[in-house]
Amino acid sequence: MAAAEQIKSLIKSYGNGDDSRFYATAMQIAAAEAKKGHITLADEIKKLIDNAKLGKNKFAGIIKPLHDGAAQKELSDLLELVHPKVKLANMILSSKISKSLKRILNEQSKTELLKQNNLQPRKKLLFTGPPGCGKTMSASALASELSVPLFIIRLDGLISKYMGESIAKLRLIFNAMHQFRAVYLFDEFDSIGTTRTSTNEVGEIKRVLNSFLLQIEKDDSNSLIIAATNLPEFLDSALFRRFDDIILYTLPELPEIKELYHKRLEELNLSNNFNLDRIATESIGLSYSDISRVCEDLAKDILVYGMDEISEDGVLDSIKHRKKPF
Repeated sequence: MAAAEQIKSLIKSYGNGDDSRFYATAMQIAAAEAKKGHITLADEIKKLIDNAKLGKNKFAGIIKPLHDGAAQKELSDLLELVHPKVKLANMILSSKISKSLKRILNEQSKTELLKQNNLQPRKKLLFTGPPGCGKTMSASALASELSVPLFIIRLDGLISKYMGESIAKLRLIFNAMHQFRAVYLFDEFDSIGTTRTSTNEVGEIKRVLNSFLLQIEKDDSNSLIIAATNLPEFLDSALFRRFDDIILYTLPELPEIKELYHKRLEELNLSNNFNLDRIATESIGLSYSDISRVCEDLAKDILVYGMDEISEDGVLDSIKHRKKPF
């Protein structure tokens, strides 16, 4: 049987979604069994690992059957496939945002019931708010909870200098939504969703926006469409009524900051080493991402300099470093 530490490592890596560590530990167990002369068991474990990897990579070729030839390559260039790992329960968000995301999942789980009553589940979503506050991670969590892949649309590849080509590419993306259920994320959506009355926008972007409005209006796929932006004030007013739900992300408040620090410091076995109230108060104004980086800096300092060099003042300096100088 596998050693206790290997079993604990296996469970921990699975819980954290750390695939590489999970497979490495499983291979160590297989090797240990082989050394004991349990060749059949070792081979079975290796086959299970290979099958698990194939399962994880089952979305790697999903674009291929959607289209053939040039269209397939073009779609591959437009969609970045992300294997979602984070779960909603692992995220620290305000109760209002958590409630909104859970409602989306609850409605998705009752899709057939809603459709039988001439209703549609929430599936066209707009996430707005400052960077680093969980918009992209929420899209990943929704995909993970629904057991579907996440596609991030490469907007830099969408806009073409040739008239009409961008619209054709956008149509290709919406066709893919019908053929393969997934979460499709238009990140930094303001780059194409800017108001059509703006005198600074080129004609092609205005045409793309008009096409997007038309496509999302008539979309009846089973996929989730998420547009995320840091600049909602720049969006065309016609966009807002096209979405089933608009979720406003904000900077974390003191309770969320304390919860995030407690979780991260507990992972480092440092939860009792610092004045959490002081650190959290000094972190007001930082994003979730900024706070996570403060904790990452602390983890790296421990590895590089050792525990004896770690101090609360050092953490506070890191927090100040993350704050904007104005």
